[in-house]
Amino acid sequence: MNPNRTPVQGSRPMLRRWMLTGAAAVPFLGAAATLSSVVKAELGVQVAGLALVVALLPLGVVVPAFLWLDRFEAEPKRYLGFAFLWGALIAAAVSLMLNTGSLVVLQAFYQQGRVAAAVVVAPVVEESLKGLGVLLILLFRRREFDGIVDGLVYAGVAAAGFAFAENTLYFGRALLDSGTEGLIAVFVLRGIMAPFAHPLFTCCFGIGIGIAASRPAGAVRVIAPVIGLTAAIGLHAAWNLSAIIGLDGFLTRYLLLQFPVFLAALWFAAWARQREGRLIGHYLSGYVAQGWLSAAEMDMLRGLPARRAARQWANHIGGHEAAVAMREFQDHGSELAFLRMRVSHGTAPIGAAAEELALLERMTWCRTVFLRSLLAPVPPVETGRV
Repeated sequence: MNPNRTPVQGSRPMLRRWMLTGAAAVPFLGAAATLSSVVKAELGVQVAGLALVVALLPLGVVVPAFLWLDRFEAEPKRYLGFAFLWGALIAAAVSLMLNTGSLVVLQAFYQQGRVAAAVVVAPVVEESLKGLGVLLILLFRRREFDGIVDGLVYAGVAAAGFAFAENTLYFGRALLDSGTEGLIAVFVLRGIMAPFAHPLFTCCFGIGIGIAASRPAGAVRVIAPVIGLTAAIGLHAAWNLSAIIGLDGFLTRYLLLQFPVFLAALWFAAWARQREGRLIGHYLSGYVAQGWLSAAEMDMLRGLPARRAARQWANHIGGHEAAVAMREFQDHGSELAFLRMRVSHGTAPIGAAAEELALLERMTWCRTVFLRSLLAPVPPVETGRV
């Protein structure tokens, strides 16, 4: 080795990053291998492929619904991807092993072992594993977790991934057992009547985690997730029990219990999103008084229709560059408001003051970009000679 050679300064951090990424990928790859081997052995390649395609259809409704909820401050795609893969691979694979093992043990000792496994064991195992992915995001990426809406979004996406993996098995089994008619019947039940079942259960835990994330140290940070997990397990158990009882009276139970719960969840999600807008307006008002923002900008940042109109206006006056700057201005405004909220609650990270100043400076720069077209001089109009 040449002693005079200057070492590359960024090699060790880059190597460490790649090693951590590789280590994190191992459980996902292991879970994917486990699920694929089980699905292939139980369903066969052709049936598994068809079941997988059918299982994709509910995702076209469920995932966009949670992305719609996350409009004020869109979560990073890599964390949403982590949540989905956690649910679809790790939570699904571990649940499959634990549920199968518990079923074997319970059936060996109890006549109603299958019922106990479905109503008691499965809800506890599945809701705990799905929610664990949300907890990991909170623990390791605390800056991206601001409150209830984030808890709803991450929990819903993780549960959508889990439902996708589970539906693949259910649809494939129905096709093998009862042919196309069986597949259609199960798809109507799981893909049309209840595509939000798993997300609805896990969102209870997500709400509890979101409440804990927005509170300083205290009993609420422990109690809220526990209550949320308990509610998730209870709803999941009630759903499984209603399915086990049989189709007789299922529609009545669905209309009287499951559908009202779903409507209540829709109302809560809409309320939580509107609440985010009010919080943004509240915590940005101080920056208006300090001169960092105008009152019109604060009003725009706290309302989704106003945000959309502002992006259209920026695109009209300055094209794509101005529209991108306006979107970044809005995103930074949301981050700034939630950072200020964490500061007021005593949950802000170290270096919050520097991060606050950096966000304000980025917003100032974005403003200069999308206002550049208005401030540009108008070129003189050339007149022809007479």
